[in-house]
Amino acid sequence: MFSKHLEFTVSTLQLKTKKGYEANLQKLLEFVATSESQLIVASELCLTNFDYKHFENVANFYDRALERLLEAVSDKILILTMTKREGESFFNQALVIHNHQVVHKQNKYRLFTLGDETKYFTAGQKEDIVKFSIDGISYGILICFELRFKELWQKLEGTDIILIPARWGKARKKHLEVLSKALAIMNQTFVIVSNSADDDMASSSAIISPWGESYSDDTLEVLTKKINLKEVKKSRRLINMH
Repeated sequence: MFSKHLEFTVSTLQLKTKKGYEANLQKLLEFVATSESQLIVASELCLTNFDYKHFENVANFYDRALERLLEAVSDKILILTMTKREGESFFNQALVIHNHQVVHKQNKYRLFTLGDETKYFTAGQKEDIVKFSIDGISYGILICFELRFKELWQKLEGTDIILIPARWGKARKKHLEVLSKALAIMNQTFVIVSNSADDDMASSSAIISPWGESYSDDTLEVLTKKINLKEVKKSRRLINMH
């Protein structure tokens, strides 16, 4: 679909996470069903938040939520993260769903100590942060705190689009905005940020071009924009960094 049409519509969600997991899932499913966007990015743990007090319930919700998401997502592409239990370990797992399948997944590698993530989650493998392709377009994912690490930027050099599902705190709002723009400029790629709009979160979801031009609006629940991947080729041709 995308290989023939370099111009397409993307949406990044900027939602508050309610306490009821089912209500969050239903809202996401409704958006997937009604949106005309081909690419949809949801914030980190958008269905459950971290909710460490009910961590077993969070992990048990994974299979039920994934089953319904797989049923709902056909030719669109949906990116989100969920808490996945494997044996005695819990992972913050990014999922890419397309054509009723999980076409890519990776566990969060860089856990945020200040948010107690290291107390509850097991870190993923650095080797799992890789570029992947769908219909001739290359993607990469960095989950929230991973955005801060330059060696991870290098692993995703050459991608057309980098996706950042995040739950980034309001106190470090400027960091999210500056780093995501810098990543777009440095890697000459589109960067799509989906961040939580909870009261203690930064919002700052954005659709950023390879030139660092950012479309963002903290008052919106959904940011939708048409992008053209010719901008990636153009920026790399005019400013050769290799």
